[in-house]
Amino acid sequence: MAGPLPLGDPAPADGRLPADLRLDPDAAFSAYLHVPFCRVRCGYCDFNTYTASELRGARQDAYADTLIQEIALAREVLAERGPLRPLSTVFFGGGTPTLLPAGDLGRMLGAAIDAFGIVDGAEVTVEANPDTVTPAVARELADAGVTRMSIGMQSAVPHVLAALDRTHRPENVRTAVDAARAAGLAVSVDLIYGAPGESLDDWRTSLETAVGLDPDHLSAYALIIEDGTKLARQIRRGEVPAPDDDLQADMYELADSVLSDAGYDWYEVSNWARRPEGGAADQRSRHNMAYWRGTDWWGFGPGAHSHVAGLRWWNVKHPAAYAQRLAVGESPAAGTERPDADAAELERILLRSRMAEGLPLADLGPDARTRVAGLIADGLVDAAAALRGSLVLTLRGRLLADAVVRALTD
Repeated sequence: MAGPLPLGDPAPADGRLPADLRLDPDAAFSAYLHVPFCRVRCGYCDFNTYTASELRGARQDAYADTLIQEIALAREVLAERGPLRPLSTVFFGGGTPTLLPAGDLGRMLGAAIDAFGIVDGAEVTVEANPDTVTPAVARELADAGVTRMSIGMQSAVPHVLAALDRTHRPENVRTAVDAARAAGLAVSVDLIYGAPGESLDDWRTSLETAVGLDPDHLSAYALIIEDGTKLARQIRRGEVPAPDDDLQADMYELADSVLSDAGYDWYEVSNWARRPEGGAADQRSRHNMAYWRGTDWWGFGPGAHSHVAGLRWWNVKHPAAYAQRLAVGESPAAGTERPDADAAELERILLRSRMAEGLPLADLGPDARTRVAGLIADGLVDAAAALRGSLVLTLRGRLLADAVVRALTD
């Protein structure tokens, strides 16, 4: 289970939005649907997820109906504030969404579309563990309106998967990818680097195996040790080594080289999409780009976070508490906050500077703009892009992205 929820103001029991909140009817609107169930808790995971023994009265087979109740509440709340906006993207995350029957995921998606509508060509993604994807599951999801599957590959090397407590066999990733492709779904694969005992050669094997799957999109995340996880306890007891920063930097550079050579372009520090050629579709994750650009989304499910017109809120964490709130007609929101202008500016710089499309220099304050020349001199910011009016990180800058943000905001 994840750490404690953020501090914030109490959320209203009826879920209503503040009267002074001004919604933009032209702003894009997305939905995140959280499915908090996992068969096994991975040692590194700090997400709000629960195995069967941790549910304490919550029913996995009733979850879809419970989440649909929150969708109905959201529709009621937003309808009071003006015309409803159709969904631009939908993302099922977890946990392992595909632990639920595909029919349940389809009902949840159908309820969201019935409540808000959906734009033509919307991106609808389902995260999946390789062991839970069959041709029948993939076809049923595609028939329900899913357009994209994000498969948790993590590694192609058995001892690395074991270090991460992943239970799937490497060959099952190919089976899942083939099933998704046969159903007409776009495919993304997720990788993690820097696990205990993982060498640079191990990482090269995973990258080359992932490229050999011919996915449309890849994510590669450095392993981060979160407090309270099994892996953090193992490192503290000296049972396994902590991630090596220099090795992780080498791994990132290798990822960028291998993926670029294979026809993938980075568009966010940890994400690469197939290079669009000959009119091919843009395979960047539109849902994640909505987060990075700060547009509006409603997060459904226990522990899910939402953002509408600068207002943020988050739901109670445990599935049982979530279900209890909705069963009596109350909002599951646990807390809310409205970041002030300084906090909002810091977040905007933090997120937009990580994207290849860049952060407009005109959007920076005078002090921050004066520091850009020094960042160019240090090899952290692309000089040509800066001349065109955008702050874009170099490869070295991507490795030191946090330092760039500090330089712009301190």
